[in-house]
Amino acid sequence: MKIQIKRLAVGMLFLFLFAAEGALAADKRLAYLVSDLRIPFWDIMKRGVEHRANGLGYKLDVYSAENDARRELEFTTKAIRDKVSGIILSPTNSSAAVTILKLAQKAKIPVVIADIGTDSGEFVSYIASDNVEGSYQLGKLLVQELQARQWDGGSVGIIAIPQKRANGKARTAGFMKALNETGTKGGDMRQQVDFSYQETYDFARQLIAAKPDLRALWLQGSDRYQGALDAISSAGRKGEILLICFDAEPEFIDMIRKGQLLGAGMQQPFLMGEEAVSAMDAHLKGQKVKQTVLLPVLPVSGKNIKSMLPLIQRNVLGLNVK
Repeated sequence: MKIQIKRLAVGMLFLFLFAAEGALAADKRLAYLVSDLRIPFWDIMKRGVEHRANGLGYKLDVYSAENDARRELEFTTKAIRDKVSGIILSPTNSSAAVTILKLAQKAKIPVVIADIGTDSGEFVSYIASDNVEGSYQLGKLLVQELQARQWDGGSVGIIAIPQKRANGKARTAGFMKALNETGTKGGDMRQQVDFSYQETYDFARQLIAAKPDLRALWLQGSDRYQGALDAISSAGRKGEILLICFDAEPEFIDMIRKGQLLGAGMQQPFLMGEEAVSAMDAHLKGQKVKQTVLLPVLPVSGKNIKSMLPLIQRNVLGLNVK
């Protein structure tokens, strides 16, 4: 009889532990607050977040603000109300991130920031691209090509992401450092607001009209590259103005090979999303986490694209992922 009672007690203990483990697993829930999934870069990062979250057993809620700070706050409130274990944040801008961090801190929910950055506030870790070094190397790539074509007397125009973003400031600083080192003239700058084709086209036409000696355009993003190319063509300057981009689109591989695009500073958004979830997971397990992690930006041109292709396909474009 005592043996049976003992066996029953052991069985009940196992059932209790199993139930507790199941409840713990059910509580493993993260929220990803992202600025705008209509932009391919963020969609790729989301897939990286999903891939690592699924692998680590987390449920994931994804909220796209569509570049609207008010919607972003609404989603933040919902994630807090749902009592998620942690928040992965790619904010609309660095100043908006401050409010989100304050709300999360008050609710005692940890936050890992994936790109963009914040002006202030408490967070577990900041996973980002090394925008300064990446843009510097991209600027050097452009300067070398301008010199090879004997166009280094010309100027370079910039279609920038918002400079109130920490990453926007960093990209401009690194790129201008490369230009200043060689005396290459920087042209005017236009800052994107709605990230549309028409905006990019209009900005490119304005820059071309403002500087007759313009020899290159630098687009600090990637998905509206066609607007810049069409502006160069409609201005009658095809073959006279180079286009170089930040980030990447799948078609960039063939475009760079064919010389339609000089090159691109390719961030690794899929990897960035994975690393953000890994940092959160480590923090939730009580492990020490680096507060800032900078991932390399790949300066890709026709000279190195073949060797970099496997890395580009997985970490940059989120393809062929196992």
